[in-house]
Amino acid sequence: MIIYSKNTGFTNAAVGKLETPIKMIIEHESDLLTKKGGIASQLFNIEKSSRFGETIVGENEFDVFQATNEGSGAFSDHIAETYKKFIEHIQFMKEFTISAEMMEDAQYGVAADAKRRAENFTRAYYKTINKICEAALIGATKESAVFHGANLDLTAPDSLPLFNSNHKFGPDIRTQSNYFWGDIFSSTVSGSRKPSLEVFEEALAELSIKLRNMKDENGDPLGYNADTIILPGNRPVAESIAKKVCGTYAGLSGGGEINLNYGNWNIVILPNWACDADSVMIMSSEANKNLSGNMFFNRVPLTISNWVDNHTGNYIWNGRCRFGVGFGAYKHILLAVDSQAEVYNATAL
Repeated sequence: MIIYSKNTGFTNAAVGKLETPIKMIIEHESDLLTKKGGIASQLFNIEKSSRFGETIVGENEFDVFQATNEGSGAFSDHIAETYKKFIEHIQFMKEFTISAEMMEDAQYGVAADAKRRAENFTRAYYKTINKICEAALIGATKESAVFHGANLDLTAPDSLPLFNSNHKFGPDIRTQSNYFWGDIFSSTVSGSRKPSLEVFEEALAELSIKLRNMKDENGDPLGYNADTIILPGNRPVAESIAKKVCGTYAGLSGGGEINLNYGNWNIVILPNWACDADSVMIMSSEANKNLSGNMFFNRVPLTISNWVDNHTGNYIWNGRCRFGVGFGAYKHILLAVDSQAEVYNATAL
């Protein structure tokens, strides 16, 4: 949704000739980009917000039913709050200008340059949303990152970075990891690293089990199945291996068996994720939704105002928005890095 403020004080007739066509271009471009989706819609839960920020509250689960003797009362169970995570909204703004001369020369149509600016303005808004979500995931081995002047909190509710080997859970404060290193895409053969479909297939199975066995706050396995593979944009060999493993119907050994990975994965590439070693994130979209994992809160959608500058006669369009990005859980996603670059705060696979 795009909100337009009411324009007042226009005296230049050229303004009226440009205003409606530009609004139509912005709306049309918005519809197209919304339909195409992007990283935000693929990997994040997008929610509306009406507050300064949003607090995600975690709770434990009810335990199993207890057996009772005839005539006895039921065992009283309760749900307790286990953690809180606050995500604060950030304001972003942008302007573009159409010169007085362009307004005068546009006549009843929209000048080509004005049309391009209007289209790019809307694209920049959606690009900002997708890139801030991408930056949050890419930087989430650390507690924070800076995105175009905005400080992003990349911690999970236990105050550790989203990807960490010592995440806390349970009333007795045990730990579990969602950050690993090992033979993910390659293995050592004759003293050198060699990429292998079989190595990735085995690593994918092991990582999937680790995600499925993530413990809830009672210490029980959550049981979520991973269905999303997230890859860097600068590792073509890793991308090729992942697509072959997940996109081939026949088993990799050539023995006539069926590839169990076929049709079970969505592959998402983060174009701005540049790694020194082959890396992969795997995520359960169901867990992401149910646990409020990757969160994007839209506080103020793109709000556009426009006016004529009295000093120059130029026509100015201003866009403002507010939103928040963060993580309400860590149990929905894992990060693994190939063992050629053992990384700090990761657990051996």
